[in-house]
Amino acid sequence: MSGIQNNLNVSRRNLLKFGAVAAGTAALTVGLGTKVDWLNTKPAIAQNNITPNEALNQLLEGNKRFIENKRKTPNQTMGRIQEVAQGQTPFAAILSCADSRVPSEIIFDQGFGDLFVVRNAGNIATPEEIGSLEFGTLVLGAKVLMVIGHKNCGAVQATIDGNAVPGQIGSILDAIKPAIKPNQTLEESIISNVKLGMTRLQASPVISQLIKDGKLKIAGGYYDLDTGRVKVVA
Repeated sequence: MSGIQNNLNVSRRNLLKFGAVAAGTAALTVGLGTKVDWLNTKPAIAQNNITPNEALNQLLEGNKRFIENKRKTPNQTMGRIQEVAQGQTPFAAILSCADSRVPSEIIFDQGFGDLFVVRNAGNIATPEEIGSLEFGTLVLGAKVLMVIGHKNCGAVQATIDGNAVPGQIGSILDAIKPAIKPNQTLEESIISNVKLGMTRLQASPVISQLIKDGKLKIAGGYYDLDTGRVKVVA
């Protein structure tokens, strides 16, 4: 993270509270009772002082504006850029596919500093993605975490086909395989993969504690490439 500026003091008590001693959260800590360098987390504006349900509604309202061609394109000015250069407080965290047709800020009608987005082929939740989203929720304070799959996902289709693939592509398909069940349609498999990602994220002690404390909501979405609509599927 090239923007590392300030330090976040993390006490032993807080680390234990959030289960940071677990292996899955090792990326968040340097050691118990030590000082951890983070991206500047001082908020330029307090935009995530909302409930998890309000955060989810804010995402869905933005998507509604998008599909109705009524985008407000908020927080996309030079003034906003300068504002969030001092710190970020995204209200939502997103795990989505790297597909070029699924840009989160556009489909949810949001701007700079609104969304903490992690993208990869197949929207899979591997340790690196989970660690990033632990950061986005625990440290930056995102109130909703949405895993988004999309129509005609090539990574899921390739997993279903089961053909040999070159390079490291196979590691992506291996991560998706547990979501594939016999006689599923492609759409059903994509949604199953979304739910698998949610299950893996909820296994994080950090994320599960935030959910338990009512500070975070996790949801699953399915993006229709033809209509632009995000449907909540979990």
